[in-house]
Amino acid sequence: MAGRIPQHFIDDLLARVNIIDVLDGRVQKLKRTGKNYSGLCPFHKEKTPSFTANQEKQFYYCFGCGAGGNALGFLMEYDHLDFPQAVEELAKMVGMEVPKEESQQNRQQQQHLKSLYDLLTQAAEFYAQQLRSHSSRQQAVNYLKSRGLSGQAAKAFEIGFAPPGWDNLLNHVGDSSENRQLLEKAGLLIHNEERNSDYDRFRNRIMFPIRDQRGRVIAFGGRVLGDDKPKYLNSPETETFHKSRELYGLYEARKHNHKLERLLIVEGYMDVVGLAQYGIHYAVATLGTATTAQHLERIFKIVPEVIFCFDGDEAGRNAAKRALGTTLPVIKDGQEARFLFLPEGEDPDSLVRKEGSDDFSKRLDEALPLAEFFFKSQSEEMDLNSMDGRARFSSAALPLIQGMKPGILKQMMLDRVSELTGLSQDQLESVVNLHSATQPTEPEPQPQAEYYPTDYYDAGDSYSEPDYYPEDSSSAPRKAQFNTRRETSKSRSSVQIELSERIISLLLHFPTLARLCELPAKLDQLPEPNIPLLCALVDYLKSHPRATLGTLYVDWQEDPTLSGYLMTLNGITYADPVNDIQQAEQILQDALPKLERRIDDLRLDELKRKISRSDEEKSELNQLLMKRLNS
Repeated sequence: MAGRIPQHFIDDLLARVNIIDVLDGRVQKLKRTGKNYSGLCPFHKEKTPSFTANQEKQFYYCFGCGAGGNALGFLMEYDHLDFPQAVEELAKMVGMEVPKEESQQNRQQQQHLKSLYDLLTQAAEFYAQQLRSHSSRQQAVNYLKSRGLSGQAAKAFEIGFAPPGWDNLLNHVGDSSENRQLLEKAGLLIHNEERNSDYDRFRNRIMFPIRDQRGRVIAFGGRVLGDDKPKYLNSPETETFHKSRELYGLYEARKHNHKLERLLIVEGYMDVVGLAQYGIHYAVATLGTATTAQHLERIFKIVPEVIFCFDGDEAGRNAAKRALGTTLPVIKDGQEARFLFLPEGEDPDSLVRKEGSDDFSKRLDEALPLAEFFFKSQSEEMDLNSMDGRARFSSAALPLIQGMKPGILKQMMLDRVSELTGLSQDQLESVVNLHSATQPTEPEPQPQAEYYPTDYYDAGDSYSEPDYYPEDSSSAPRKAQFNTRRETSKSRSSVQIELSERIISLLLHFPTLARLCELPAKLDQLPEPNIPLLCALVDYLKSHPRATLGTLYVDWQEDPTLSGYLMTLNGITYADPVNDIQQAEQILQDALPKLERRIDDLRLDELKRKISRSDEEKSELNQLLMKRLNS
């Protein structure tokens, strides 16, 4: 859908849609209970209904997992639709046609992206044909057979073959200036500046098309057949492909089972395809990078459970610890992460062929829960029977737990640390100076005041009502709806939120404050998962000084490099309201130095834990200690 969707149409659409009609058939055991409707929440497992919907206010909320919003947001999260798709679906339900406000720039951008997607599809078809008919295909066929792959499985994932040679794809697509530019922008062509020549990026490789959630080819992964390096080669970052957000096999998994319950993260393409061949259709692979917070945010919007699969050697254990560190700040109550370690010398593809899908599935069911793996990994080589061992364990474990989102799991893990060490949580925090190292100093309590700037509709896999509404008569129902949400949900003012979330919230309410945001260097070192979103938001608002939240949504929705961030905005905790922009400016100016102090504290703790330090590190340590002393 090209162009903006007019705000007045969205308001009119939500006024016409009955949320109970949307929920009916999607929420199990939905029935009327007084003024509300209740049922089993479709977003987490439960036996007792905690999901409620109010027909008068056209709003739903789950007291179990915290999901809430209106009919549009429910459809986006339940059916995994993006914002325009959900609007289209609701419009069909009430017989409305979605208008489009198109601009020349929008049309050009949409046409450009369409050309890229068409070209990538054409390339995928070309590679698939080469696997069937090229004179050099036998080596690729033999490799796939040696991995036990059937022709049916190869076809399901549209695996192909890039023949030897420098310009096979280039010649197939057509050697025109326009096509050369498109091939290069799609990551399929490399330009040699010195020789002023172009050549195919993928040569003599088995090709794995990578698809987005809509099934469009966005990139490729290639496995070499000869001795070339690297062994696996992925497309570079392009307008259609961002490896830190995409997962190989996710489209195929969702296509096979619309109601996925879990996802298994493996290392390679062949693992995904091999497992699918044996009936395990919920494996995905990262694309040349470790699992990121963006990956997990996306995964947990689709399924409540993720299982990480690693080799059982030292490298596998180290990779598991990195995945654990990425998961801790992201996971929330109602979500589950587990860790599976395979026997030495085995990968998922080989193991499922050796022992069958039933035994492999049993391994998955017995994978270590996050908390169990956390305490096991943190206590390795530490003697918890000694005071020194318990102190070392506490210093290592507590900062990681404190970085988790507030909830039952976090509290239970803190209780477990107290149980293992015999110390209260207050004593443990004082040992590692957690309050100064990881806890932000809250601003003075401000008077609670309502304020209502322009409308803003979030996008991504879910929807959230804003904390503000236009001050007019038409806003009254939605304002009352949001007040009900605040009354029925746990008060967020009493919950510890991340500093990055607080700053994002201020900028969403007062975009002009971005001019004051001079973010510190090395900000990406902070473990908060929303740091990339904060950086992107500040950059956008600085380059668009007149932007509103509505224009931000539209611009980010249409920009492939930014659209992925829209999914995470739904999870941002909105800070306590402030009276005016001057008050918000003061809070922002207080918050920015805290970010820099956190970076310093993380580095300071890292240096202090080192047994031996270089001269440069000793100097850096002294500087950081002096900086903390003088602050």
